[in-house]
Amino acid sequence: MANQGRRPARGSGKGTPARRNKAAPAQRFPPAKPPRKTAKIVFDAPAAEPEEPRTFRLGAVPGATPGKWIDAWKQRMSHVPLDLVPIEIAGQRAALDDLDAALVRLPIADDGLHIIPLYDEVPVVVASSESHLLAADELTTADLAGEVVIALTDDALPALDIPGAVAARFSAMSTADAIATASAGTAIVIVPMSLARLHHRKDVGHRPLVDGPASTVALAWRRDRTTADVDTFVGIVRGRTANSSR
Repeated sequence: MANQGRRPARGSGKGTPARRNKAAPAQRFPPAKPPRKTAKIVFDAPAAEPEEPRTFRLGAVPGATPGKWIDAWKQRMSHVPLDLVPIEIAGQRAALDDLDAALVRLPIADDGLHIIPLYDEVPVVVASSESHLLAADELTTADLAGEVVIALTDDALPALDIPGAVAARFSAMSTADAIATASAGTAIVIVPMSLARLHHRKDVGHRPLVDGPASTVALAWRRDRTTADVDTFVGIVRGRTANSSR
């Protein structure tokens, strides 16, 4: 037979199956590494310089009433203590050299000072509680004719001329001593109302002197010492709030 002894053709389906080409194995790559993170450099802001500890020193003559301004300072400037320093009228200018500011009584003439008048005080006549002068609600200088008027070493009022007044036979006194002397009924003394209240006694009374000179209380400080703290206190005295512009 003609076909005997022949191998079947590849792929004919008969006899030995045809070899199949094996697919090349998939090439594997190592997983991609995430990008290397660069350390973030943070530059710290330089620490603020701590404020130098300080105290605001406010002087006040007798009778001055800075209470409401001191309360406002404590609320607004709690980090700066305020020292209230009593000063005498006779030495108020010299005291300003050691203070940030002071409540003084005018006049105080000095071109080296800033001065802001604050309020005027009514003058009053202080006399014994038994004096006929206290029968009136108010007095004039004419009512004081014949009265002995005590001169003061710490006079808080401008010079006052009282027609018909009798000069005292004793030397000038401090306000406290003069009011004590007036209590005996031998003399009278004329002072701003705040000082009459400051040295009040049960055996004296006072009446306004309607035509007498007023005593002006002012805020003063040295021109060469106008600091931020002084500006703040001036703002408080003038009624500016913490958010007010100057």
